[in-house]
Amino acid sequence: MAQDEIDGALMMLLNSFDDWSPLKEVVVGSATSYASHQRELSFDLFFHDNIAGDNSTRSEWYYPRLTARGRDRPPSRGTVPIKQKYVEELAEDLAGIVDALTTLGVTVHRPMDLDANTVEVRTPAWSASVVPPLNVRDNTLIVGDEIIETSPMIRSRYFETQFLKPVFQRYFEQGARWTVMPRPLMTDASFDLSYARVSTVGGPTEPISDPQPSCYDVGTEMMIDAAQVLRLGRDLVVNVTTANHALGCDWLERHLQGRFRIHRVERLSDSHIDSMVLALRPGTLLVRSATVRDKLPEPLRSWDLIVPPAPDANHFPTYDGSDLVLASPFIDLNVLSVSPEIVLVNDACPELMRTLEKHAFTVVPVRHRHRRLFGGGFHCFTLDTVREGSAEDYLS
Repeated sequence: MAQDEIDGALMMLLNSFDDWSPLKEVVVGSATSYASHQRELSFDLFFHDNIAGDNSTRSEWYYPRLTARGRDRPPSRGTVPIKQKYVEELAEDLAGIVDALTTLGVTVHRPMDLDANTVEVRTPAWSASVVPPLNVRDNTLIVGDEIIETSPMIRSRYFETQFLKPVFQRYFEQGARWTVMPRPLMTDASFDLSYARVSTVGGPTEPISDPQPSCYDVGTEMMIDAAQVLRLGRDLVVNVTTANHALGCDWLERHLQGRFRIHRVERLSDSHIDSMVLALRPGTLLVRSATVRDKLPEPLRSWDLIVPPAPDANHFPTYDGSDLVLASPFIDLNVLSVSPEIVLVNDACPELMRTLEKHAFTVVPVRHRHRRLFGGGFHCFTLDTVREGSAEDYLS
């Protein structure tokens, strides 16, 4: 969105405490100038729990592993191009999300687009290719009237929140708090590799290259995505899998002390929580499997669980061996609630839609074809900035 469009948009005061209260304003991501993925340490670690292709025998698998085929072949390095027809179709689907939300009375804001000439981000310690601000949920946590830009986990997304600056600036001018977590130096030594080296979530672990030394090494640093946080009024449930996440959670606890309660869950997934469990309304959770309950904080274990049928492989496009698949078949659990009664769901998921309708939700089907290639669903692609509701206590 251009600056004059932001200036002309009517914006309410920033206010968002949960993922289900009636949605008034939202940011929808951009796919402009998406050209490739770059394989390097931070990318490989983020998608560590990936497997090659589908595997229906292990429901806890989170993302497909990056190695294309064959366990004896080391993972490739460098740039993996994305076919532009997929980018064009993604842009069409994003426009459909915008139209659906606008029809429901939601004001939609967009980030600045990535200029095609901006191909690299560089710091004193490293350089990486740049991706557009598509999964805008990942690096920004909205807690009440505060914008928190979280400490990034992938080098190519290090400055991603800069594309949202015009939107954030307008909310700040209207009274919002605006905080940026410490930015990691993000050398190889910054990453906790223990999970990647010992995890058996996805079967035998994929090799992770030994970290290379740097003159900027400071040891393990805080790195955590906002998408690791489940917002429940005055309570935040944070998924912690690595020492990087734990440091980030420490920061959140100290920064939000007295305003929000933090509840840690250990290794619910490798990183993001929002395709494992989503709160659709007070007392109701959408979860990948019933076993999720055992890892939740005690007060949440009494909530109703909606467990949809396993995803059908026929509901996904078929890709070439050269296409890098980033999301598991469970990605469509990543729905967006517009209110406690209305949910945006991928129109390719009839079983999920029927399941939600049986639980008295009104389902709004919206097209999203290439969610597995771009690693995000409707919840990932959106950042809700204004919802009705307040810091309610749902867990006491």
